Amino acid sequence: MNKRHFFLSLAALPLALLGAPAQAKVKVLACEPEWGALAMEIGGAQVDVAVATSARQDPHQIQARPSLVARARNADLVFCTGAELEVGWLPVLLQQSGNAEVQPGRPGYFEAASVVRKLEVPTQLDRSQGDVHAAGNPHIQTDPRNIALVATALSARLQQIDAAHAADYQQRERDFGQRWQQALARWNAQAAPLRGLPVASQHKGFPYLYDWLGLKEVAVLEPKPGVEPSVAQLQGVLATLKATPARMVIHAAYQDPKPSDWLSGNAGIPSVKLPFTVGGSDAAKDLFGLYDDTLMRLLAAAGQKK
Repeated sequence: MNKRHFFLSLAALPLALLGAPAQAKVKVLACEPEWGALAMEIGGAQVDVAVATSARQDPHQIQARPSLVARARNADLVFCTGAELEVGWLPVLLQQSGNAEVQPGRPGYFEAASVVRKLEVPTQLDRSQGDVHAAGNPHIQTDPRNIALVATALSARLQQIDAAHAADYQQRERDFGQRWQQALARWNAQAAPLRGLPVASQHKGFPYLYDWLGLKEVAVLEPKPGVEPSVAQLQGVLATLKATPARMVIHAAYQDPKPSDWLSGNAGIPSVKLPFTVGGSDAAKDLFGLYDDTLMRLLAAAGQKK
């Protein structure tokens, strides 16, 4: 190549680079905020994450809005809890999206609950019992030990979808896993005073949290899962607590606190609002903040300092 052709080639290089398509990010639609946060931890710069719900919404009760359908239509990965948590809206969303790659059974569809041990799996199904999930209680995100399991599985799935960046996902998962195990050791030490404490719950949304911390659920305000308690039901719970006292009554940030506040006032115990997911409080800005704030609130209610 002579000098003239060489310099012409150099001059054309920026134009060629401008014309080359940029490396597309993996488009992730996360059903809940905790999975959006985890996708960002593992995916980093390689992912573009949208979240279908907020911490102030009941994840059971979501509408398949046109904006969500559009997100699902363009998604490379739909990342949800599963275990029937989204059964009222996700199937419709996926069907309307027309995206074959994110349907159940395809690599572009991933359920977090599929890789953890489920609690409260019913021995028989009866809709008269309320909002009971056949696969077990779906609120797996309240136990940080489950987050570690889901992170490993998510990394593997991203590597399958985007093999070109497999090494990046592996490295980010290793880094997250190290930081997570250090935080878990700290949380376990902080939570020692909570072990064995009796608590009441507004909704059966915390079995994984209780399993992790060793809290004992002695009463539930809802007569059936998903059914708001009446005054008569609350009075019955109050009578139960006279024989088996609770140290606090717990509800999630997305729930109406009135039933918990009623019991709190009449039983003389703290009403504790837990963030439940990322964004559920000002301090729960990410996954680490979620458990930091959860423990701080529980310890404060138990009369312990963080």
